[in-house]
Amino acid sequence: MSGSTQGPADPAFAALRDAACEAARGAGALVRDAFGKVREYRSKGRSVDLVTEVDRAAEACIARFLEQRFPEHGLLAEEGTRRPAAADQPLWIVDPLDGTTNFAHALPVVAVSIGVVQHDRVVAGAIYDPLRDELFAAGRGHGAQLNGAKLAVSATPTLERSLVATGFPYDRRERAAYYVAFWQAVMTRAQELRRLGAAAIDLAWVAAGRFDAYWELNLKPWDLAAGTLIVAEAGGRVSDHQGAAVDLGAGNIVASNGHVHDELLAVLRGVPQ
Repeated sequence: MSGSTQGPADPAFAALRDAACEAARGAGALVRDAFGKVREYRSKGRSVDLVTEVDRAAEACIARFLEQRFPEHGLLAEEGTRRPAAADQPLWIVDPLDGTTNFAHALPVVAVSIGVVQHDRVVAGAIYDPLRDELFAAGRGHGAQLNGAKLAVSATPTLERSLVATGFPYDRRERAAYYVAFWQAVMTRAQELRRLGAAAIDLAWVAAGRFDAYWELNLKPWDLAAGTLIVAEAGGRVSDHQGAAVDLGAGNIVASNGHVHDELLAVLRGVPQ
């Protein structure tokens, strides 16, 4: 998935976008109301991967919405909710609370992320930041928007002038040197780097022109589905680390304003594997 999303602007995609926005706002209200009040959480497998009762409550909220509105649609959600889609029906890919570690520590960088996939393409998506009341959304062919206003990526022309975001996967303790090598390679070429701890926010902010580029490895489909479409519909470019289309299952992502994409790819490819 790169550049713009070509093809007719199917009104069904706009309707799915609007439904994703409604679901994200509903779950986001739970997140906002609980922010700063949750102090109990547990690890999921790896000690750095956390889950709270708010993750589960937000996921249940979205699942109820979909069951009532689109009972024939499928659901794949981070905290384990699964429902197969009927033939040729969309699959909703949901992260009910991206940035759980931030949330657990009352760091205000969190989001609800909802992507809708049909025929192996992301056709709609919404990323809601409930603490800033910012709703980023896109329908394939309909452009991207922030609270209803048109979104566009930045015009920054070079990596040297770029503010770049990244994140570290959950196996970072085992592969710290490998991931730091990417950080070091980009740090010496970009204007500055940031690590927020919420992939959905990183992608939304590339679409909004706040970041010029973003890369990460080993993400999950619910981290990427909505954001990849929103960046592309905002005029940006999205690929894997080799410049090929993003595979949501593989989870490797490079997103940018398009101008600095090839330059960033070249830097990342130069890191010893």
